[in-house]
Amino acid sequence: MFAAAVAQARSVAPGVRAAQQLLVASVRSTQAAATTLAQRRSTLSAKVDDVRRIVLADDAEGQRLLARLDVLSLAAASAPVVGPGLTVTVTDPGASPNLSDVSKQRVSGSQQIILDRDLQLVVNSLWESGAEAISIDGVRIGPNVTIRQAGGAILVDNNPTSSPYTILAVGPPHAMQDVFDRSAGLYRLRLLETSYGVGVSVNVGDGLALPAGATRDVKFAKQIGP
Repeated sequence: MFAAAVAQARSVAPGVRAAQQLLVASVRSTQAAATTLAQRRSTLSAKVDDVRRIVLADDAEGQRLLARLDVLSLAAASAPVVGPGLTVTVTDPGASPNLSDVSKQRVSGSQQIILDRDLQLVVNSLWESGAEAISIDGVRIGPNVTIRQAGGAILVDNNPTSSPYTILAVGPPHAMQDVFDRSAGLYRLRLLETSYGVGVSVNVGDGLALPAGATRDVKFAKQIGP
């Protein structure tokens, strides 16, 4: 009976592997197509913004409207930002002999130390410190953007990210650092640094470049004129 089971498993295995390879190829193809469409959407969005600026910049009323739109764009994370600010880098120590001890695991059965709630707290602390714009590993944080756990991965706006986590925050750097140094977010990171060996660095920098956030579908606004 055992020999028959082994023979059957061997006969099924090639078919299973072929199906897995086909599935992986399909997923990669879909991801590539989604990336291409996202890039095209961003390009078109930038062109729309350029045309809008040309049209509105001709008179005082248009310039006032542009200034208001710039403020709203910053809040909506719909435009790229470059400026001074803070760079917070968090490095998960990964697997180590000490973490085989269940008593030291933050999540049962997992050796991952940095979790979504840690990054959420850091981001909230940076907002409270005066940040005007924030990104995590190149993904802009804005309305409807989530930071969540998915198994052993952390997703930022549904984009998988991994250690080291680089958080950029544009704003008045020294004033931000004074507040962030006393924040709940940095306090949490320092505890993880002491307890688990998490790497933590906070640096002041100039010329931090944050991308625009992903273009969202319009759900409520509608055209009322030609």
